[in-house]
Amino acid sequence: MSKICHKVHRLFSELPKLGFPYDASRIPENGIYVLFENGELAHETDRIVRVGTHTGNNQLPSRLEQHFIRENKDRSIFRKNIGRAILNRDKNALLAQWEIDLTSSVAKNKYARAIDQHKLREIEKQVTDYIQCNFRFVVLRVREKEKRLRWESKIISTVSQCDECHPSEKWLGRHSTKDKIRRSGLWLVNELYKQPLSESDFEALKTSVLGTK
Repeated sequence: MSKICHKVHRLFSELPKLGFPYDASRIPENGIYVLFENGELAHETDRIVRVGTHTGNNQLPSRLEQHFIRENKDRSIFRKNIGRAILNRDKNALLAQWEIDLTSSVAKNKYARAIDQHKLREIEKQVTDYIQCNFRFVVLRVREKEKRLRWESKIISTVSQCDECHPSEKWLGRHSTKDKIRRSGLWLVNELYKQPLSESDFEALKTSVLGTK
C-alpha cells in the first residue's frame, strides 16, 4: 500500500496547489478536493490530510466555501473537527456547546439559553483563521457522482492504510476527540480502512480523472 500511496502523493504534488484566498474560477463545479496541512509531510512531499467531495450537482465550489469561508460548524464537519481539536487542546469548556448541532429551528430554540453565541462565534473565527492559514488543496474535475464517491473512498483508504503516512508530533489532529482522526492522521472518520486503490485503479485515476499519462 505504501508504494501506491507514494505514487498518489507524488502525482498530486505535481498539480497546482490552491490556498486562501483562492481564485474561485479555478474550482470545477464537480470534483474531488485533496487537502494538505502546513508541517505535515509524507513520501518526501506534503502529506494528504483530508479527501472530500460533494453529493449535489455542481456543488464543489460551495463545499469549499463551507470549509474555508462560511463560519458555520454545522454545515462543515471539517470545521467542526478542527474546532473540536482546538477546544480539546486548550481544555476549553465550550467544547460541550460546540458539539450541539443548531441546524434546525427546534434545536436553536431548545438550546438558546445554554449556548453562548458570542463565544462560539469567536471559536468559529479561530477555526477560520487556522484553516485559511494552514491548508492548501488540489482539485480534480470529476463530473459523475458515482465516480467521485468511488475515487474519494479509494484514495482515503489508500492513505489511511499506508505505513509511511504518519502525522507529525505537532499535528493539531492529535488533540481530536475522535479516535479515528488521531489514529488515521486524517481529518476524517468515514471511508477509512476500506478498499484502497489497486495498481490498475491508480492508472485509471491518473489517466481518466487527472488527464495525465
